[in-house]
Amino acid sequence: MKIIEAKDYNKMSALAADYIIEKIKANPNLNLGLATGGTPVGIYSNLINDHQKNGLSYRNITTFNLDEYVGLSGENPNSYRYYMDDQLFNHIDIQKSKTNIPRGDVADIQKECLDYEKLIANQGGIDLQILGIGSNGHIGFNEPGTSFDSNTHVVQLAPSTLEANARFFNSPEEVPTEAVTMGIATIMKSKQILLLISGESKKEALFRLINGEVNESFPASVLKNHPCVTIIADEAALADIKVHS
Repeated sequence: MKIIEAKDYNKMSALAADYIIEKIKANPNLNLGLATGGTPVGIYSNLINDHQKNGLSYRNITTFNLDEYVGLSGENPNSYRYYMDDQLFNHIDIQKSKTNIPRGDVADIQKECLDYEKLIANQGGIDLQILGIGSNGHIGFNEPGTSFDSNTHVVQLAPSTLEANARFFNSPEEVPTEAVTMGIATIMKSKQILLLISGESKKEALFRLINGEVNESFPASVLKNHPCVTIIADEAALADIKVHS
């Protein structure tokens, strides 16, 4: 794992955006894995600004999002399809037909999981996967105890995850309790992974990732087994870790 230290969230977002931009310049047909939540908002803002200022094209980029809530349609403002359209896709020249997100409102959710897994494989896999990390070590919506061999599947969200996501809803009762997520094995097939960690609330998770054992009780620990992981973390998240250049 390579660790890049950023002063704060804004600097982390800028560095991550620059990293992604360079990958797209090197490969305009990049298969890009994307994440949602609070962490990537600044990155997407930077990508939009660069697109508008410098004209980097996303016409041939194919994207795959990590996850989606079960039961929410893409028109629901709390869905991750809506989030991605609002935070990124509507503001760049990407083809919407090339933006892939699991559908949470289909009748056969198990078939959706299988189809999504096949879709990624048929596209040739993900070249660069963007990840955040939960305070309990979850990546995507793969909660503690998820098998490292898991493919795209339906998960019951842990209480800590429901609590963390409640801020995006009008009330805790509105937060869906299930989600479709890429599995850990799916994520690990990505050629490169960019892990973003910001804030004091994530410093324990980052410390455990760096210093702890590889164990399914802390899903992110599997990243130690990946050959190409870059971590961009801010000073608050790195407070307990000395970074060696």
